[in-house]
Amino acid sequence: MNLRILINGTFDISEMVVSAELSGDTSKLNRQLNVNAIVTKDGRTPLFRISEGSRISLRIDNKLLFVGVVFSHEINSNGNVTLTAYDSNVYLTKSNDSRIFKNKKASDIISMLAKDFGIKTGKIADTGYVIPYLRMSNKTLFDMVVTALKLTQKQTGKRFFIGNDGGNLTLKEGAKSDNKYVFKDGANLISASFKSSIEDTITQVKVIGGAKGKEISVIAKNEKLRQRFGVMQALETMDEKATASQIKQRADALMKQKGVIDEQYQVEVLGIPEVDVGTPVYIKNVMTGIYGAFYATSVKHTYAENHLMSLELSRTYDLPDMEISSDDLKPEVIKAKGGKKKKKKTSKKALEAEKKKKEAEKKKEATKK
Repeated sequence: MNLRILINGTFDISEMVVSAELSGDTSKLNRQLNVNAIVTKDGRTPLFRISEGSRISLRIDNKLLFVGVVFSHEINSNGNVTLTAYDSNVYLTKSNDSRIFKNKKASDIISMLAKDFGIKTGKIADTGYVIPYLRMSNKTLFDMVVTALKLTQKQTGKRFFIGNDGGNLTLKEGAKSDNKYVFKDGANLISASFKSSIEDTITQVKVIGGAKGKEISVIAKNEKLRQRFGVMQALETMDEKATASQIKQRADALMKQKGVIDEQYQVEVLGIPEVDVGTPVYIKNVMTGIYGAFYATSVKHTYAENHLMSLELSRTYDLPDMEISSDDLKPEVIKAKGGKKKKKKTSKKALEAEKKKKEAEKKKEATKK
């Protein structure tokens, strides 16, 4: 294994590196690189200084695996340095904005946000579906991107995922690899563990909404889980504007989301550089009963004397959970003269004004206290 780490494209610190960890998981759209290095020969003076904002790259056997930016570092009197870097997708989580998107594809939204916030892009797949209207008020760019991709998946059944190639944000349809890697007892599987729990499982959901005094109540059930585990009910209340169809839709969505058994699969295996979040893998472990095809939902590569991987697995591979309000999918309406309704134009300036107003009210309340 030939490891090479460069700072700002020219300064090679590979010989100083004790270990490096490259990780990622489905709850984030960016990967993280942690490096541990010794930056002194005489124990008194450093061979180099690291600073936040430095560009860093990782190659294994001359294959470029990571390009990112240093966000933090720590050094002690012995010359031990640890640094943390993220690929450029992290900038999706570092900025909030208020936006209204009209007749835009998710791929259009991603390209627009990347351009506006200086995030370089690589190949962006065409997501196809045109989202008629989407209002995002004081949301991170991450929230906007995931929401747009979730809406696309709901309408088309197609799953698109954000990646990063050579420091450039990418968008690809489906899992990140067409290869399926096999890890099994007696070969390349070091350890495995399996945990199953119904602590947070719900077997039925009750949602109440509608006008006061005329509330509508809807109960959604998972009969198979009820028979196995008994009644475990979640209750949610919607506002007075909620219609019967919206209440039912919410109950069904909650039941689908919460009516599951929490299963956690973890394995430690010999490392393969190409394995990333979303990569299909096949596991064979007799003791835990972990057997069959999975997706890697969390990956940590450790490069030290050997290359090892820690993987968290799932039978499915999906985007992070994101609540999408029906109110954000349609323009606001106000009654015009004569009782007719007309669309209320909500500009970006109006959203920003509303945001500032709320912040001012919070400060006022805090002062009173």
